[in-house]
Amino acid sequence: MKTELIKGDITKIPADAIINAANSSLLGGGGVDGAIHRAGGKQILEECIQIRNRQGKCKTGQAVVTSAGNLPAKYVIHTVGPVWNGEEDKSSKLLEDCYKNSLQLAESLGIKTIAFPDISTGIYKFPKELAGKIAVETVQNFQSDSIEKVIFVCFDDDNEKIYKKLLD
Repeated sequence: MKTELIKGDITKIPADAIINAANSSLLGGGGVDGAIHRAGGKQILEECIQIRNRQGKCKTGQAVVTSAGNLPAKYVIHTVGPVWNGEEDKSSKLLEDCYKNSLQLAESLGIKTIAFPDISTGIYKFPKELAGKIAVETVQNFQSDSIEKVIFVCFDDDNEKIYKKLLD
């Protein structure tokens, strides 16, 4: 599985799937979540409402899938990252679960290219260095028969520098 680093807007990335750093309500919010819902259009929200009606809220570390609406992708995989509260072991495991469960869901859909944002490093305040290390290690340790490329999409300079260092 190849990895790539891009600094930019995840809503503009052509990939089979993009990952949404969602909140548990699945109804949109700020940051990446809000941007994906705005750019993708109402179809994503409608599908998220259907998922909620079926299963309730999405738990931290879990992942669900919708179509991508108006985005240049086939799917959006919504995963709920942990809010940083200082409990490093518990929070790290939940963040790792976000990546693993998203990758497993992608593989079950036969996805070849997948784009990840910096999950939980915005309003959820997860330390960026630790989050990057978890993301890169989890992706590099994941064995897949279908996923060919994982794109890490960093919105800011800090995360881009962290990922450059981790991927070199």
